[in-house]
Amino acid sequence: MENLTAEQKHKALFVNLIITFQQAAFQHMGKLPNPMTGKVERDINQARLAIDMLDMLKVRTKGNLPEDEAQIFDHILRELKLNFVDELDKEKKAAEGQAAQAKTEAPPNTDNVATQVIDADSKS
Repeated sequence: MENLTAEQKHKALFVNLIITFQQAAFQHMGKLPNPMTGKVERDINQARLAIDMLDMLKVRTKGNLPEDEAQIFDHILRELKLNFVDELDKEKKAAEGQAAQAKTEAPPNTDNVATQVIDADSKS
């Protein structure tokens, strides 16, 4: 970056900042491993926060970005939001599946427990 003009350096740093938030959002959606642990971890609220930060930056920089930077920003935000909605849908379907499974599982047979206790007592 030493040979770059101030404008080129600012552009590179700005795009790097956007990509940092993009990677954080993808990591928190469970689409990228945590670089510290190497494990895939999900925290949908942190993913939402990273996307919200980018939304705020977009609003605050509106009209101040060159066309190419604005296009990169728009593309990244659109991609993140589509993936985020997809992850919310996955969570909703998983929760619905668990609720349906819980309804179909038979309650434990308590008659056997009582019978076993009675039988054990009668053998004493």
